Amino acid sequence: MKELKDTLWKAADRLRGSMDASQYKDVVLGLVFLRYTSDAFDERRAQIETELREDGWSDAAIAQQTRDIDEYTGHGVFWVPEHARWSYLAQYAKGKPAMDGQPAKTIGELVDDAIDLLIGSNPQLKGTMQRLYNRDNVDQRRLGEVVDLFNALKFVGNGSTRARDLLGEVYEYFLGKFAAAEGKRGGEFFTPPVVVRTLVEILEPTSGRIYDPACGSGGMFVQAEKFLEAHDRDRTALSIYGQELNERTWRLARMNLAVHGLNGNLGSRWQDSFARDLHDGVQMDYVLSNPPFNVKAWARNEDDPRWRYGVPPAGNANYAWLQLVLSKLTDDGRAGVVLANGSMSSNSGGEGQIRAQLVEADLVTCMLALPTQLFRSTGIPVCVWFFAKDKSAGAQGSVDRRGEVLFIDARDMGYMVDRAERSLSDEDIQTIAGTYRAWRGTESATGEYEDVPGFCRSVSLAEIKEADYALTPGRYVGSPEVEDDGEPLEEKIDRLTKELIAQFDQSARLEQTVREQLGRVR
Repeated sequence: MKELKDTLWKAADRLRGSMDASQYKDVVLGLVFLRYTSDAFDERRAQIETELREDGWSDAAIAQQTRDIDEYTGHGVFWVPEHARWSYLAQYAKGKPAMDGQPAKTIGELVDDAIDLLIGSNPQLKGTMQRLYNRDNVDQRRLGEVVDLFNALKFVGNGSTRARDLLGEVYEYFLGKFAAAEGKRGGEFFTPPVVVRTLVEILEPTSGRIYDPACGSGGMFVQAEKFLEAHDRDRTALSIYGQELNERTWRLARMNLAVHGLNGNLGSRWQDSFARDLHDGVQMDYVLSNPPFNVKAWARNEDDPRWRYGVPPAGNANYAWLQLVLSKLTDDGRAGVVLANGSMSSNSGGEGQIRAQLVEADLVTCMLALPTQLFRSTGIPVCVWFFAKDKSAGAQGSVDRRGEVLFIDARDMGYMVDRAERSLSDEDIQTIAGTYRAWRGTESATGEYEDVPGFCRSVSLAEIKEADYALTPGRYVGSPEVEDDGEPLEEKIDRLTKELIAQFDQSARLEQTVREQLGRVR
């Protein structure tokens, strides 16, 4: 898999010289998707031919049956018209010469035509890909070279499910690489998978409606589906709803869902969730989101009914996101929202009063402080706000947590991938999620909850009020316990003092030796 990913990335890099990262991202991911749809189609067609031949069908009857669209769509495979198939594109990677009275076409024109044909035959793909391969800034020679390199790629061999998993992994790898290449802007469409997994493992979405008002490339939905699959749950048990402001990112999300075989309602077009809720009136069981941090210019309307706990300041949308999320939850809904650390204690523009209202309404279940450098796109430390409309004992947990908030300080967790990026291990994620599950008493909890100094603590609303409603975990969890080594304090002081004096004596001897050597040099 690593070799495959590296090969694909080298192919993508061939286009880097002729366009910026945000542009060649769209070009390359579109090609990856075209390759997958074609491979899955070819594999399904071969299966049909094999099955029918074993049943004694004639070649003519088999040929006719392989043209039946339902034989493909009924098995989760897109119908791919002849001139949208990879074999056709690969044949003319250097362009198609004029023939049969038809003018010559560049490879970019052929790919654009393939996209039109594919979407025309599969309406659910509308809005996923764009006609951009024959634009002036796309180097046709380099594009042809990428098509040639992609010929070595095969998304087949172990059935459509495995092929889709492979494509999904490649797609996610590319999103991560493009996010790193684009720097700060990469954060607009990409949330590190370890952060998404942490949210999913804590909220454990199993059925109902799941929503993200700033869905980026759709990573929250994909990870939720993986959670279902890992726990042998019905992957169609979650209904996906999302919204995204940026057109190109919205298209990425549509393609990402299609790549993973997911059906979702992301609206008929891109749209600002503050300006217009495309899912107005639809309440959600789960909301998972990583909205843009500290947005200064946003569509603020003081009369918006979503500002139930106070009107957010004009210069920062953090508390607008929090209230938007809460406004979408059902009476027993739950949510996780990634925000900048400053949101936990800020008092500017009335944010402190809004936070107090959220705490007093007993909506906050957990505050999680994450390590720095998880996001390549920003150096801002981040946290996760977790909400629940119902914290009483019941279906969501056997422990009544009304009037309490769990604080988890995970800032010292993780490991460095390289000098610029930190990640969380599987064990780290399970430690964090396991702490929450034990605290809440969920069915998946593996033990009883206990406060751990320096890491986690369950705190009453009264104590939070005394701290002026600051929600920074470090304020409440305290310092880690230092293990007692059994050495009496007076003896330890005496021992350390003697060791320090010995070090001073050795330092003095070394200094004298150096002075003598310098004297000889003179």
